[in-house]
Amino acid sequence: MTALRTHASVVASYWDAAAPTFDREPDHGLWEESTRAAWARLLARWVPEPPARVLDLGCGTGSLTVLLAAAGHRVTGVDLSPAMVGAARAKLADAGLAGEVLVGDAADPPVRGPAAPADDPGHADAIPGAPPVTPGDGWDAVVVRHLLWTMPDPLAALRRWVSLLRPGGRLVLIEGRWAESAAPSSPYGEGAEPLPWAGGVPAEALEEAIRPLVAAWMTVPLSGDPVLWGGPVDDERYAVVARSRWARRPEQGPPRLTEVLRAARR
Repeated sequence: MTALRTHASVVASYWDAAAPTFDREPDHGLWEESTRAAWARLLARWVPEPPARVLDLGCGTGSLTVLLAAAGHRVTGVDLSPAMVGAARAKLADAGLAGEVLVGDAADPPVRGPAAPADDPGHADAIPGAPPVTPGDGWDAVVVRHLLWTMPDPLAALRRWVSLLRPGGRLVLIEGRWAESAAPSSPYGEGAEPLPWAGGVPAEALEEAIRPLVAAWMTVPLSGDPVLWGGPVDDERYAVVARSRWARRPEQGPPRLTEVLRAARR
């Protein structure tokens, strides 16, 4: 068994065990109507208008997957834990909503992104190391909530996620920094790889990581809204909403920053 498979097995087992009680946290289960409504409003601002193709990575029990499907998006969720995937599929079915939820590694999800024309160096798939894909594919938005801390190589994950976006697509990263220690320990135990962002990631560090990969981004502080979390929080929580590079003719020039951010603020 390879080290990668060992790590994946350890992580999947950890979240399989957590799945039955995962939704007890107010911001996991979104069981308060006010909490669901608050997240739905934010997603409506950050994700293109429906029906958009939206990928929900590390979807867990599918709380955001359901909100995205209810808004009219064509949503696909991905999670490494079969138990989490089962819960997410059940939520969609119980709500009478269409959607797909796959078992897979969110760092390298089992989906395809857009193919870049050879003369389009500004396209997302021009990023070195991006996998070959089929023309015509591509995601309007990739949504990722509180997942980067679980990544052995978060920078590689960010590159992969950007490569999945269509030109001008959006990457929504809902993140935070919740551990005081400079080197917090991984919860996964023996067999798992080290996690460089195990305690979360400060907004400034994530902005620096995403800077070379996207056309523009904005950071939205979220700690000050207790409704999102089921109560007050005293750690750093935020969203980075980024826009992928646009496929444009050379005479058009790069997209203007105001053009990119205006759409993300809708």
